[in-house]
Amino acid sequence: MPVFHSVPDRYDFPAAEAEVCRFWKESRIFEKSLDLRAGRPAFVFYEGPPTANGRPHPGHVLTRVIKDLFPRYRTMRGFRVDRKAGWDTHGLPVEIEVEKSLGISGKEEIETYGVEKFCKHCIESVFVYTREWEELTERIGFWVDLSDAYVTFHQSYVESVWWSLKRLFDLDLLYQDRKVVWWWAQGGTTLSAAEVGLGYREVDDPSVYVRFRDADDSRLSYLAWTTTPWTLPSNVALAVSPREPYVEVTVPAADGGEERLVMAAALVDKVLGAKKEKSAIRPTAVSEPFAGEALAGRRYRQLLPWKQPEGGRVFEIITGDFVLVDPTLETASG
Repeated sequence: MPVFHSVPDRYDFPAAEAEVCRFWKESRIFEKSLDLRAGRPAFVFYEGPPTANGRPHPGHVLTRVIKDLFPRYRTMRGFRVDRKAGWDTHGLPVEIEVEKSLGISGKEEIETYGVEKFCKHCIESVFVYTREWEELTERIGFWVDLSDAYVTFHQSYVESVWWSLKRLFDLDLLYQDRKVVWWWAQGGTTLSAAEVGLGYREVDDPSVYVRFRDADDSRLSYLAWTTTPWTLPSNVALAVSPREPYVEVTVPAADGGEERLVMAAALVDKVLGAKKEKSAIRPTAVSEPFAGEALAGRRYRQLLPWKQPEGGRVFEIITGDFVLVDPTLETASG
């Protein structure tokens, strides 16, 4: 009699997976694992619910396998863990998907279409891919009670959330504060990090080159580049590296004369070189390089007038890799 059974040359893993799933279901293995812990202390587990209006993907496998570790571990420690599944039926991903299907966009068009009708479509849409989610859950061995899942739009769930908040309030554990959040102007609501990620796409950042005029020499400017031009009205400093080389580049001025631009020596060709075909500025002379720390003591005019702060130094060299140039002036001009 052979010691080992023969092993096939090609093992059919999908077939083996299906056979294990069939065995678990027909033999009610999950249910029996709960019965074995009857009368034992309970470990409460409510699944952080997925939104079933989108198909599951490999990333969901990772998160569900990790979640499955906790109830299994607690079961092995002797607890009874009634693993309750759930479905997330709210959030912008649901609303945006329904807007696309209806050919509408934005809060005003939703109100014109009818909020009640729109909500009904949202409720229907969240269960589109329920079967795919249940199949994935079974195939990866995530033991959770799908037959009695909680649903976030059900009144019982909504009231339980308000009850929890009321308890936190009574225990003086709620507080009011301010927080910086993403804002969706079209929908008029805040966005979570996950919702921002849903709309991710590569775009060209708006960027500008800015001349900061020297406070004492109208023919001298400090050239800067930024991808956040909306911060320029409140600009209070320019940053340069104290040890990197900078130069003064002489270029034609709009009035027919010449002006000088202070910029990093390494960027002259990139910004003003021959490859910049659309650039109207062509350097006529370039000074000898000098270290950025030589800029200490200079001032530049604000881009927009603002009230001068009281006290403080005009220029300050910060310990480290930067020199901060403070543009506070006795008389500010645009």
